[in-house]
Amino acid sequence: MERRHDLDALRVLALLSLIAYHCGMLYVAEWDWHIKSSYLQDWLQWPMLAMNRWRMALLFLLSGLAIGLYRPSRHPGRFAWERTARLFVPLVFGMFVICSVQAYVQGVAAGALEPGFGTFLARYWFLAPWPPGDFSDYDLTWNHLWYLAYLWIYTLVLAALLPLLESGPGRRLQSALAGLRGWKLVLLPAFPLVLYLNLLLVRFEATNGLFDDWFQHAQFFTVFLYGYALSRSAGFWDELRRLRRPLGWAALAMTAVYVPLLKSDIVFGEPALVAIRSLRGLLVWTVLLAILAWGRHALDRPFRWLPYASEAVFPWYVIHQSATVLLAYWLVPLRLGGALEAFLVVLGTLATCGLGHEMVKRVAVLRPLFGLKPRPASGRAQPETVAVLGRGQ
Repeated sequence: MERRHDLDALRVLALLSLIAYHCGMLYVAEWDWHIKSSYLQDWLQWPMLAMNRWRMALLFLLSGLAIGLYRPSRHPGRFAWERTARLFVPLVFGMFVICSVQAYVQGVAAGALEPGFGTFLARYWFLAPWPPGDFSDYDLTWNHLWYLAYLWIYTLVLAALLPLLESGPGRRLQSALAGLRGWKLVLLPAFPLVLYLNLLLVRFEATNGLFDDWFQHAQFFTVFLYGYALSRSAGFWDELRRLRRPLGWAALAMTAVYVPLLKSDIVFGEPALVAIRSLRGLLVWTVLLAILAWGRHALDRPFRWLPYASEAVFPWYVIHQSATVLLAYWLVPLRLGGALEAFLVVLGTLATCGLGHEMVKRVAVLRPLFGLKPRPASGRAQPETVAVLGRGQ
């Protein structure tokens, strides 16, 4: 299988952007989060809004591309089992262990829980009910690990659909998508995203709750399937490289129009809201194409840091948000000043992720709990594949 260094590098960059986004959630004004700093910043809403609309779609697109390169149709049953081990096991472990920190910190910071992590865990781990109406937000949760749950479900659905996708009509449909050129490649795949925004988002807000999240399922599963269908088309990747400059400029221009509209105090009527939602759908797909295009152009080379960073992606993803929340819980009451506090939160999050990865990769029993494959007999780490943001083996 061809090694796609650009996709590996984009997964690493996507993870770093996710860490930056979640650190930003501590400081962005008017947005709720597990814990908030006293040094809130209004200006952060601008870059956070620009990033918010496509950041998770990028992760699902990269996952679909990775699975397409893996060619799961060769062994669909084994593929489904391997994905369950690589995604569901870390999800359950993360919910009971890693995310418990966030639930505890949020409860204490909100004044809903008395300090005492052991007492909290006694209820959290054994699913003991809290007093009715008091602590429902602090029950067992997956918090930032919702992506693992969604990706696991999408992967199993994809495995079930493989006979249809790899049938004659299915292959022709994939070829038609991969054969789009110029403006058709931008507009036609964006059309379903526009429909979802105008038909589903107005009825189903994003919840990350799996069973009531129909808009996000429609959007994320669609881009996931796009990734699967487009991954092996040389013509598609050549067209992206050709279009990289217009795609980049178009993404910047649409962002420059869309974000100020969201921040505007104007009360828009329904026709204008339809147009804004439609712009969002087109913006999402254009940004995704631009990222893939420039990644293919600039990142498809064997960087020395890439094998290590590719292995680190999954453990860092599992650890990072709980590290950020816990560090904020310790640092916010000290009132160190906004710059120093933010520096320590970011540095501490990166250091915790790095140290956690170094520990996890050396302990055989921990590796599957953080999405890493068993260490090979040679003892040398191998590039991680098709996990969170990962590729096929």
